[in-house]
Amino acid sequence: MAATSVEQSAGKDAAEGDVPRLLIRDVGRDFRTRNGVTHAVSGVDLSIQKGEFVAVIGRSGCGKTTLLRMVGGLLPPTSGEIEVDGKRLWNGTQVDSSAITKLGFVFQESNLFPWFSVLDNIALPMKLRGVGKRQRRARATELAELVGLTGFEKSYPRELSGGMRQRAAIARALSTEPELLLMDEPFGALDALTRERMNLELQRIVLETTSTVVFVTHDIPEAVFLADRVVHMTPRPGRIHQIVPAEFPKPRSVDVQTTLEFNEIVRNLRSDIDKDD
Repeated sequence: MAATSVEQSAGKDAAEGDVPRLLIRDVGRDFRTRNGVTHAVSGVDLSIQKGEFVAVIGRSGCGKTTLLRMVGGLLPPTSGEIEVDGKRLWNGTQVDSSAITKLGFVFQESNLFPWFSVLDNIALPMKLRGVGKRQRRARATELAELVGLTGFEKSYPRELSGGMRQRAAIARALSTEPELLLMDEPFGALDALTRERMNLELQRIVLETTSTVVFVTHDIPEAVFLADRVVHMTPRPGRIHQIVPAEFPKPRSVDVQTTLEFNEIVRNLRSDIDKDD
């Protein structure tokens, strides 16, 4: 599986004629400091289709999280445009409220409210949008079952394991039925075995909900296991160096990680990242 250039990927999307779920066009982000201007991200072009799972990898400081925060409406780009379903996300430094409602965000920390039960945490985004109590509790119960938290609906975050808290965070992000799910190192704080189980669970959830996902991770095997395409970003300023397809049939079992093809992709990506200055 050869890496594809950004131009080739964008050309394929244009040829298919579909409006991409997410379109990032020549996006950059600068930060002003006492020592001058830091160019964190520069000239990023990426088109993601509906239902795709795209993982973003690269060395620390390469701008992965900065890019995700711009896509998530948390940080305005200095240059370029971001579109969700053909609608511009940013107008200058102002985010379009109708476009932001299409997004769900999961962070490395679950960020659950400790005084809310699992069910209330999951239902909170719906409550903030004015959804009636009966409807939001029914939806929250359904999502608790989807992420494997049946029986823990009345539990509080302190009573859950790290993996279970992340399940609740994913359910909360899905509660408003986002068309684009953004995930920033969601399993980075988990132990290896829990992380492996969460990868399998996330794959199942995404397949059942047909979500479009942008997933930031430092873990190369995790990226290749979960994603349809892996985006490799270079160190500051963050640019897309290559886009590598991971065309394994879904659903994937952990056994795919023992195949020659899987390990060749991981090895090549690791080698390329090791060459980054």
